[in-house]
Amino acid sequence: MRLPLIPVEKLSPEQHAIYQDMRAGIGQKFNAFVAIRDDGALMGPWNPWLHEPAIGKAIWDLTKAMSMEASLPDNARQIAILVTGAHFRAAYEIYAHVAVAERDGMSEERLATLCAGEKPVDLSREESAAYDVAAALVSGGVLPRPTYDVAVAAFGQHGANELVYLVGLYCLVSMTLNGFNVPVPERE
Repeated sequence: MRLPLIPVEKLSPEQHAIYQDMRAGIGQKFNAFVAIRDDGALMGPWNPWLHEPAIGKAIWDLTKAMSMEASLPDNARQIAILVTGAHFRAAYEIYAHVAVAERDGMSEERLATLCAGEKPVDLSREESAAYDVAAALVSGGVLPRPTYDVAVAAFGQHGANELVYLVGLYCLVSMTLNGFNVPVPERE
């Protein structure tokens, strides 16, 4: 870990305001995995974001918009996020979103396949569209028209837009985690 976790009592006023908002959001949407140390310090991508409050607040605001106001089905979201995290081998991202997907009932076999960077054979139409869009985007280049068209057919224009933004956000999250060598919490 390249940036130490910031104890709550050492947060600046600017950091503390963001911390309070992040902690509330974590409790709402990111509670399937360990994101807060016993002493209240934030783990995962939230810690690096706290180190740079102006940038961190902007990223957190985008994260909230993409999480709290999501219209995509949860299973399609988790597939796109896991495809992105697996592509970048972002350990904390994989850990966190495997926990979310497990909580939501995704099978161990499907999770193993996604984390290995492969496409599961049993995906629904929406799940397949989410996988294909995420896989194409993280591979680089322009999203192929047929892949884009399938996403629009599966999710509507707004949902296809949201999917593209979601993959972009989780590329940023993965880069944050990898760039600052954010560890996965130990399991008991």
